[in-house]
Amino acid sequence: MKLAVMACALAVLVAVGGLIAPVGAQQPPRRIVSLAPSVTEMLFAMGAGSRVVAVSSFDHFPAEVDRLPRVGALIDPDFEKILSMRPDLVITYGSQNDLAAKLATANVPTFRYRHGSLGDVTATLRELGRRLDMASKAGSVAAGIERDLDRIRTRVGSEARPKTLLVIGREPGSLRAIDVSGGYGFLHDLLELAGGANIFGDVKRESLLVSTEAILARAPDVILELHYADAPSRALVDRERATWSLLPALPAVKHGRIELLFGDELVLPGPRVVLTAAAFARALHPGLSLGLERVFSTQ
Repeated sequence: MKLAVMACALAVLVAVGGLIAPVGAQQPPRRIVSLAPSVTEMLFAMGAGSRVVAVSSFDHFPAEVDRLPRVGALIDPDFEKILSMRPDLVITYGSQNDLAAKLATANVPTFRYRHGSLGDVTATLRELGRRLDMASKAGSVAAGIERDLDRIRTRVGSEARPKTLLVIGREPGSLRAIDVSGGYGFLHDLLELAGGANIFGDVKRESLLVSTEAILARAPDVILELHYADAPSRALVDRERATWSLLPALPAVKHGRIELLFGDELVLPGPRVVLTAAAFARALHPGLSLGLERVFSTQ
C-alpha cells in the first residue's frame, strides 16, 4: 500500500515536471524595499526593478525610481511606512541595527548592506543575485563590470601615475573643511585603478579632513574634486576651480591640473563604478583612449 502511494506521488511529480518545494520554503522576494541607493541600482541592473516597491529619500537612478514611494534613508527610516509596503525583503545598511531589530520582530527578512572596497561592489551583486534567485543574471552584470574595470586598468598601466588629491567635499568657495579620500574604500581603489597615486593612501581610512598645510606638504600633481550633482554654470565651475589658486605652490595649481567632476554616480559603489573609473582615468590621463565599447544599461 505504501509503495503504491509513493508511486502515485512520484507520478504526479513527474507529470508536473519537477519536485514540489517543501511547505515553508523561502521563496525569492517579490516586494523589495531598498534604503541603499547603490543596491537599488544593482536590483535594476540585474533586471529585478519590477520587484522594487519603495526606495530611500536619496534614490535618483534609474529614472524608474522617480515613481516609487520614499521611506526615509540611513538616519531616518520610516518604519511604519516600510511595513505598509508589505515587503518580503528590506535592504538596510549594516549600521541600521535598530531598524533591523524592528523588522526581525515583525518577521520581515532583511539584506544587510555594507560597502567597503571596490571588490565588494560585484561581491554584493552576486550575493544579491543568489538571494533573489537571479544568480546567473547578477553574475553576468558583475562580470561585465569587472571586465570593463580590467580594461581601464590595462589601458593606464603603462602611464605615469601622478600624485593625486581626491577631494570628496569642501566648503564652497573656500579651502575649509576639505574632506579627502584616504587609503581605504572603493573611491581609493577606483583612483588607483585609474592610474593615480593617492597622496593620502597611507592613511587607512575611507575619508579624512585635512588642512591646506597637509596638502602642501604632499604636493599633488593633480587634484580631482567630486561634486554630486549635474554640472552648474561654467562661471561657477571656473570660480570653484580658482579657489585652489590660494595655494599657488601646489604643482597641480602651477600646471592647471585641477579637475572638477560632476555626477551622483561618483560616490555610489554600485554598477556605475565603471563610469567613475573612466572619468578618473580621463582626468588623470587626458587624450588616452580607454577602448570601452560596452554601454552601461540598467535593464
